[in-house]
Amino acid sequence: MKFTKSTGILLLLTAIPFFSFAQDWHVGAFAGISNYSGDLTQQRVDMKYTRPALGLLVRKDINRYLSVRGAFTWGIATGADSTNTSPALKARNLSFRTNIFEGSLIGEINFFDLDEKGFTPYVFVGVGAFGFDPTAKDQSGNQVRLRPLGTEGQGLPQYPSRKPYDLLTVSFPFGAGLKANLNEKWTLGFEIGLRPTLTDYLDDVSTNYVDKNTLLTYRGQKAVDMAYRGDEVTGKGTTPGTYPADGTIRGSDKHKDWYAFSGFTITYRLGSGSGSGWGKQKATRCPVLRP
Repeated sequence: MKFTKSTGILLLLTAIPFFSFAQDWHVGAFAGISNYSGDLTQQRVDMKYTRPALGLLVRKDINRYLSVRGAFTWGIATGADSTNTSPALKARNLSFRTNIFEGSLIGEINFFDLDEKGFTPYVFVGVGAFGFDPTAKDQSGNQVRLRPLGTEGQGLPQYPSRKPYDLLTVSFPFGAGLKANLNEKWTLGFEIGLRPTLTDYLDDVSTNYVDKNTLLTYRGQKAVDMAYRGDEVTGKGTTPGTYPADGTIRGSDKHKDWYAFSGFTITYRLGSGSGSGWGKQKATRCPVLRP
């Protein structure tokens, strides 16, 4: 086909909608805090163990009130019985720490037209996959990975129903926030997001103690030492304990563990102009095609 000036103009006009839809895409970052809720906390969220969280995100505006975003977020979950007020938890004396690496796909519902009002509250819900690997410090201060030890008998023939837990599992992000346009390109937001999960082993604690001698035979002294830390308790009015009998409650599997990411987002709109593909755009006059 012979390429003429008119042909070139027609191709350019055909491409205009694709360039305009670039306005629907945003790239940005997240900076905030992470928190944990599980067997080592007495309340839903223990603010004593607030840790940093960082992330990257891409957002696509579907229309004025609905957006979809993909994100990768890192945070830290940690907790310790030693800071609880319950004597029973203090006597158990367990602790843990883990990095969390989450990839998520989330839908945001805006209450207002952001480009018209300049700001909007929003709610969000989605699904995520995250990796974790709980550790704890031993008496020498060394960080020890807990999953390979099978502290609750995971993988032992004497406890066939207890399988090693997966280090990659699913979470369900949901929450609410507020975002505002700084100008045509930049949007600042703040949100609080909770993550119920499908694991009860974020903190390596879920069910009951297993027989000490069985654990010693199959997994070694380190597994016994990390499964029960009550013999390390020190301080005024405290008495070191002894390893509990097989079947004694260690944690509770009634509820799965949660974590939370809360903080600020900053996003940059790709393309030019303001508003999404559904928003207001300047009218353009179609050029006259001449042969």
